[in-house]
Amino acid sequence: MKKIIIRVDSSAQIGSGHLMRCLTLAEQRRQDVDNEIYFISRDLENNLNDLIIRRGFSLKLLQRHEIDLSLKGYAAWLTVPQEVDAEETIKILKTLGTVDELIIDSYAIDINWEKLIRPYVKKIFVIDDLANRKHDCDILLDQNFHEDIELAKERYLKLVPENCELRIGLKYTLLRQEFYDAKKNLRHRDGRVKNILVFYGGSDLTNETMKALRALVKLNLKNVTVNVVVGGSNSQREVIEKFCSQHGFNFYYQVNNMAELMNAADLSLGAGGATTLERLFLQLPAIVTAVADNQIEICENYSREGYIKYLGVYENVTVDDISRAVENLLSENNLQKILDTYHKKTFGFNR
Repeated sequence: MKKIIIRVDSSAQIGSGHLMRCLTLAEQRRQDVDNEIYFISRDLENNLNDLIIRRGFSLKLLQRHEIDLSLKGYAAWLTVPQEVDAEETIKILKTLGTVDELIIDSYAIDINWEKLIRPYVKKIFVIDDLANRKHDCDILLDQNFHEDIELAKERYLKLVPENCELRIGLKYTLLRQEFYDAKKNLRHRDGRVKNILVFYGGSDLTNETMKALRALVKLNLKNVTVNVVVGGSNSQREVIEKFCSQHGFNFYYQVNNMAELMNAADLSLGAGGATTLERLFLQLPAIVTAVADNQIEICENYSREGYIKYLGVYENVTVDDISRAVENLLSENNLQKILDTYHKKTFGFNR
């Protein structure tokens, strides 16, 4: 029996993307019946740890602490210093026996944490796309689109051990099985918009969802279905649900059929996180706002290739910007131009 541990968190601040892709990876690993999989996650505010249990995985919970206010940036995600988090993780690892592989998905964890953990695991697998800190790992996965794969690999060469295996690019993208199933029945889009999907991630801390909804109300589109999805960490859920009811939009909460909703849509309004890869895979045109610093470069890359209409960073994007972008795509065959770009590219997804 091979024992696999996944260290990942979710919260209003972190969002759901890291957890969701780890669940996807766990589902893939579970296909091998010899794999025994555990998640280690902290009890953070507005976490989605219940999803781990509902998917049938074992969860080892790290207790909630009072937030260490000295921690800044991504370091604050852990709510405690890395050394404390590592010590608490090690206590759990010791109860599990021999750990064959530890998978880490956190922008708050780096080589300092990993070196403390190293004596207790055989292999360390890191999921990252920032290339902004050193790692002590055996495998590093960066699943994002890069215009030049070799150049993308060079970003990590001085950040990981010499013998680290680098898995870079779309061929390594972690997608749930529902997306591969949807791909087999991909709907033909003809450039007309009859269905719009609105989804800005699991938490949407800056409430981009309401910006998008107000933009659509302003446009007063006729005979267009609007499906609005909010994640489990969204604190504005009730406000958004009421707004949708008032304006005839369909409201969905923490769905498990995102691929189906994407396949039904002709256009999506959303953020530049992991959902971008899902939209790209299903060739769904999108108007995208970056809601975190790590999304900016990725969105700019997609935009240059013509895959998305990128509006910029959230604080600079207004309701009027979104409404104008929608109007622009609805006119002068501009939406068809994105569709044509999709049809010309193979992207390099793994299947």
